[in-house]
This record gives sequence, C-alpha cells and structure tokens, in this order.
Amino acid sequence: MIVTTTNTVQGREIEAYLDIVSGEVIMGANVVRDFLAGITDIIGGRSGSYESKLAEGREMALKEMKDKARALGANAVVGVDLDFETLREGMMMVIATGTAVRVK
Repeated sequence: MIVTTTNTVQGREIEAYLDIVSGEVIMGANVVRDFLAGITDIIGGRSGSYESKLAEGREMALKEMKDKARALGANAVVGVDLDFETLREGMMMVIATGTAVRVK
C-alpha cells in the first residue's frame, strides 16, 4: 500500500478514485498521566514518553486508514493528512485521512 501526502504518485497513473478513508484513534485518560510521569525523561526539551505515545497513535491511525482503503480495493492512499487533537483532560485523538485510489 502506497501512502503519500501528495495528491499524485510520481511515475504512476491513478486509475480510479475510490473514496475518502480515515483512521481515528482516541488514547484514553491514562495518556496524560503517563506523559506527566514521563516529564523526568525530558532531555534537551524533549520527552521520550510523549513522543512515544504520539508515534503509537500515528501508527495506529495510519494502519486503520490503510485497512479501510484495502477493503475498498485500493492499492494507494493519496493526500494523507494527520491531525492530533486534545479532546478533554486526559484524552488525545489522532486522525489520519486521505483518498483511497487504485494506481497502475
């Protein structure tokens, strides 16, 4: 599965635009507490715990988006956008959206 933030796949022709696909992940209440507990990891202004949780959420959202695209018969997702939102205290949402396509 080709996944790209661009609207085209270089060197490939898009045969069919299938549908908009998305993957959403909401990370529960323990996330913020884990982040705060991980403040002791901060080295040079970066928190390894925080970055790890963000990466985990991103990968889960992308996997869900690709699974939905694959179910539509797509072999690529173009125009991918990732959004990170804080819902309410202790909850974070990661959303991956794109257009499922079939490329030659």
